Amino acid sequence: MASATSLRAVTSLNNPEQRTPCLANKSKGLSSLNLSGSLPLYRKLRLAADRPAISAARNFTTKAFFFNKPKPSPPEPPKSSRVQELCVYEINERDRGSPAYLRLSQKSVNSLGDLVPFSNKLYTGDLQRRVGITAGICVLIQHVPEKSGDRYEAIYSFYFGDYGHISVQGAYLTYQDTELAVTGGSGIFEGAQGHVKLQQIVFPFKLFYTFHLKGIKDLPAELTGKPVPPSPSVEPTPAAKACEPHATIPSFTN
Repeated sequence: MASATSLRAVTSLNNPEQRTPCLANKSKGLSSLNLSGSLPLYRKLRLAADRPAISAARNFTTKAFFFNKPKPSPPEPPKSSRVQELCVYEINERDRGSPAYLRLSQKSVNSLGDLVPFSNKLYTGDLQRRVGITAGICVLIQHVPEKSGDRYEAIYSFYFGDYGHISVQGAYLTYQDTELAVTGGSGIFEGAQGHVKLQQIVFPFKLFYTFHLKGIKDLPAELTGKPVPPSPSVEPTPAAKACEPHATIPSFTN
C-alpha cells in the first residue's frame, strides 16, 4: 500500500503533463498583475511626488513678485514754487534771412492770413553771452494802419542750448509792448508756467523779453545776470557776437 502510493507520487513528478496545470496557474497569476499597466501608475506616482515642489516654486515666485519690488529711485530736487525772472535780448543781425514774408492773402498790403516765419539770435539780458536762437511763425490777424503796425498771433520758442527751450504763444503787436503766455519747455524749463513781456525796441531787429517763470528748478546764474536797460543802441559784447567759448552757454543753439 505504501509502496503503491510512493510510486504514484514519483510518477506524478516525472510526468510533464501533470506539472503543466500548476505552471499554467502561476502564469495566470503573473498575467493578472497587468504589468503593462503599471507604467501609467508610476507616472502618476511621480507627478504626485513632484507636486509639492512645483507648488513651492509657484509660491516662491508669487512672493518674489509681491515682496521683492525694485527700490525707488532717489527723489529729484524740488522745483521752485517762487516766480523767477529771466531776461533775454532777441537781435536780428541780418545774417539768417529772417524774417520771410509770405503774402498768402495775395494783396499788396499786409492782410489777414499772411505768414511771417522767423529766426533770430538770442543773448542774455546782460548781453555778455550768446545763448541760442528764437524760431517760430507769426500769422497776421489785423493790419492797423493808424498805428503803422500789425497784430499777429505768434507761436515760437527760445532755445538755450543744453539747458533746453521755452515755448510761448500769444499776440505780438509791432507798435507796442505785449505779453505772451509761456506754454511749456524742456530741459531745465520742463513744466514751466508763466508769461513773458515783449518790449519792441527797433522793429523787427531788437526786442527785449522779461520772463516770469514758475514751476521750474532754480535758474543757473549765467542766465540771470543783471540786464542792460533796453534802448535802440544796445549791442552784445564783441566776444558774445563772435561766440567765443567764455561768452557762450554750453552747446548754445546756433
